[in-house]
This record gives sequence, structure tokens and C-alpha cells, in this order.
Amino acid sequence: MANNKRDFYEVLGVPKTASDDEIKKAYRKQAKKYHPDLNSGDKESEKNFKEVNEAYEVLSDKSKRANYDQFGHAGVDPNYGGGAAGGYSWGGSPFGQDIDLGDIFSSFFGGDFAGGFGGSQRRANPNAPRRGTDIQTTINISFEEAAKGCKKDVSYKVVDNCKECGGSGAQKGTNPKTCPVCNGAGQTVVSHRTAFGVMQTSRTCDRCHGKGKVVESPCKACSGAGQVQTTKKIEVNIPAGIDDGQILNVGGRGNAGKNAGPSGDLHVYIDVRPHSIFKRRGFDVYCDLPITFVQAALGSEVTVPTLDGRVSYQIHEGTQPGDIFKLKGKGIERLGGRGRGDQFVKVVIEVPRNLSKEQKEILKDLEEHADENNYQTRKGFFEKLKNMFGD
Repeated sequence: MANNKRDFYEVLGVPKTASDDEIKKAYRKQAKKYHPDLNSGDKESEKNFKEVNEAYEVLSDKSKRANYDQFGHAGVDPNYGGGAAGGYSWGGSPFGQDIDLGDIFSSFFGGDFAGGFGGSQRRANPNAPRRGTDIQTTINISFEEAAKGCKKDVSYKVVDNCKECGGSGAQKGTNPKTCPVCNGAGQTVVSHRTAFGVMQTSRTCDRCHGKGKVVESPCKACSGAGQVQTTKKIEVNIPAGIDDGQILNVGGRGNAGKNAGPSGDLHVYIDVRPHSIFKRRGFDVYCDLPITFVQAALGSEVTVPTLDGRVSYQIHEGTQPGDIFKLKGKGIERLGGRGRGDQFVKVVIEVPRNLSKEQKEILKDLEEHADENNYQTRKGFFEKLKNMFGD
């Protein structure tokens, strides 16, 4: 069976040695690039988005990834046999390795090799329940909403079972019938006479295209597909303390499954807007507080903004530029309700501009009457110069 799929590692743009974190990071980047919400009506982006999701579904699962690394697409696609599905090995090769005759004969004759030399074939039941694929969407929230938690309505596009036919794809009053060509197997077996004897290959049934059933009277609402794309809206609970780039998983809200299989999940990516005053590091909050030269020199009671509103704080006498003080428990609530972080406030002393003549005279008078001990940093600096160059 020909396979036109691109290599999954190539799809995500990572090497085969990539770690789980590197694969996850690459997936998020590619999924965001091709997301349907950002590329409305672009068929190529829609195709790439599906391809990226399929690649991530395999490479993020250790078992599936191992099968894929060993057998390629045949190891993870139920429509392919051979390698991972019980091909034929010829032990004791003079080259010190087993030879998979299933791969050899399928390359000659096409399809999946089965039946020769007493071998067995495993076929996926085309009518077995299949879980729907996961989907994703992005929600934009404010800094405060992320810190305190909120509820948000989320709209997203999803594949759902057709309400007109109940997902069968058949017009009301009719039912799909077992394919008369493959008898519901979804595959047909073709025999080939070779130098090794009669070999058999399995191919996807041309009549039902691997489904095992045929719809003679297709549903007009879904054109026989059994599923339609629709837009849904749900309310999502955003927990307090969530951070930018984190993902909320909403179970059972993804694409509908097939053959009565369960729906996939909805992954909600959190995008937090930057704040004009606050910055976040973990569960702590940081901000700058501009004060005047006089406030810093003499000390002053100042007003500090916090996530809970304004609070008063006493700046001590002789505060220096860059000094940081902490407001305990004024940070962001930790996920799971395990207390709150702290708020760290950095003092920024603003030098006055556009001074009047009278103001300048006052500052000159201050400078003339200042003692060396008023400026400890300056004093220490010039003492170091003396040690370097002498008097």
C-alpha cells in the first residue's frame, strides 16, 4: 500500500532524537501557526494543522513513537499491515539480522503481505469504536484574571456527529449495509504466485474504502460522511494562578468519535495579556515604584499598587535607588489553593527636572552643607581611588 504521508519528525521540524519537551514545544509552535482560527478558509493551513496534530498524537505517546521509529507509518496506522502487524521474519540471516519478508513482498506486490510460510495477519476492525481526535483553541485573559481566576465563554470549531442521521451517514429510514465485496472486513486479499510459492497481500477495499460498510442512500445533511463541522460555545473555569502558555484540558469536548467511539478532548491554551505595572515570576509579582529625592532622603509614607488594591508603606530614611522591599502574601495565588506568592517593589528615585532658580539655590545650599558621611557610597568610591593612585 503506497504511503504518501510526510515523516512525522519532519512535520514537527525536530530530529529523531528530540526529547518529549522539544516535541511538545515544536507541536505548540506549528499548531499555533496553522490553527484554523488564524487561517480562516485557508485549505493548505487546514491540511497542515491536521498533519501536525496527527504527528504529535504519535510522537507524544511513547508506545506509538517506538512503533513508528521501528516500522514507520505502518507501525501506527491500522490501515497498514506488515512490519508492526506481524510480518514474516527469516531468522539466522548470514548478516546477523532478521529479514522481514512481509516488507519485501509488499514492496513487490503492493498492499500488506500476509499468509505465506504459515504466517498470520492482524487486521483492525474497521467498525470498531474509534476515539475522536483532540482539538485546541486559545483564550486571551488579563493579568488579573490569571491571578485571581475567572470564568470565560469559549467558542471553537469541532467535528460533531450529524444530527440528521445520527452519525450513520445514511438517509433517515435507511441503514448502512455490509460491504458485499469485502464482507465487512474493509480489506480484500489478493494472491500472487512467486518463486517462494503463493503469497497473499491485503488491500483496502475499493468498494467501501476500508469502512466495511456502504451507504446506498447518503444523508443529505452530511453528504454521507456521518459528521459535520460546527461551532460550539462552552463556559471554562480558569483557575486562580494559571500562567501564560499553560493548557487547560476539557475532557470529551473534542471531535466526535466514529462507530460510537468517545469524543476527543479540547485543549485550551492560555494567553495572558501583559500588565502595564506588574510583572510575574512564578507566583511572585514585581513592580517599580517611582519616588522623589526628598522622599528617599527623609523617608515617607507612600501608596503602593497591589492586585488587591492600594496599600500604604513607610519608606525609611536614606532609601537608595534600586532598593527592594517585600509585601508578603500580596502575590499570585498558587494553583490548588496552596497559599500566595509575595510582591516585590523596586524603588526608583526620580531626579527632578526643570528646577526654578529658587529650587536650584536650595539644592546648592544642601550640597555646600553636606557631610561626607551623608554619601557613604561616594565616600567609599573615592577611598578606593586613593588606594589606586595615591593622593
